[in-house]
Amino acid sequence: MKNYKQFIIKADPFNIDLLSGNLWNLEILGINEYDNYLTAFVYEDSELDIEKIEVSLNELKRQNLLNYFSVEVENVEGKNWNEEWEKKINVIEVTEKLVIKPTFKEYNAKPGQIILTIDPKMSFGTGEHQTTKIVLRLLEKYADNKKLVLDLGSGTGILGIAASKLGAENVICIDNDEWCYINAQENIERNEVKNVEIINGEIDKVKELKFDLVVANINKHILLSIYNQIKNVCVENCILILSGLLESDYDEIKKQYTQIGFTALEFLQQDEWIGIVFKN
Repeated sequence: MKNYKQFIIKADPFNIDLLSGNLWNLEILGINEYDNYLTAFVYEDSELDIEKIEVSLNELKRQNLLNYFSVEVENVEGKNWNEEWEKKINVIEVTEKLVIKPTFKEYNAKPGQIILTIDPKMSFGTGEHQTTKIVLRLLEKYADNKKLVLDLGSGTGILGIAASKLGAENVICIDNDEWCYINAQENIERNEVKNVEIINGEIDKVKELKFDLVVANINKHILLSIYNQIKNVCVENCILILSGLLESDYDEIKKQYTQIGFTALEFLQQDEWIGIVFKN
């Protein structure tokens, strides 16, 4: 298992949305939010360091959005962080139809509800984050009857599992993180979605396939670096849902993807986070 660097960040005022939005632009792997601080983690060999985070946060300070901040770093062994997650993960009713339930919580489902049973370990995609909720709402609209769906950067596998339960015929989830691969496989099995496959790797692992729905809840930097690979796996009229994006990313993402032939159909926003729907 890979080891990680974990940055512990405190700030005054402690605005979680502001801080996490700033940090997601630094190509981090994930964020854990607590009452008066947050942690961001990257692989141990990442070039991200305290100095680069301080440069980014100093820009917020320059804009008078922060009075003070501190950054510390520690090394974290690659391990199952499930106990840490269990302290803070709850049942989430994303819509009237979609509910996310960790295995260690009880929930009495209402008629017609779709239950996504997810244990996150240290993978992204618990339903707590705004972008996961945004994409789930969009999947509720677009997933039904799709023949082959790609969930790119799948984390826990929650989006691929949801696509299956919402009516997609076949789903492939891809993530380059070993923990995510293992975690998603477990979540796929516990949700009994036999038409969902998980692959450990990059998008080139499916370059010979064609999808009629592609979902990528990642971040701006990655989405701007793999747009051609995404385009190449889309059939004509493919629906593309992109998220992991801030409101300020909209124009840049829309410009890049429309230049290669996509048409922007709609977007959803929650707080400062957005999801954009394109059609090939």
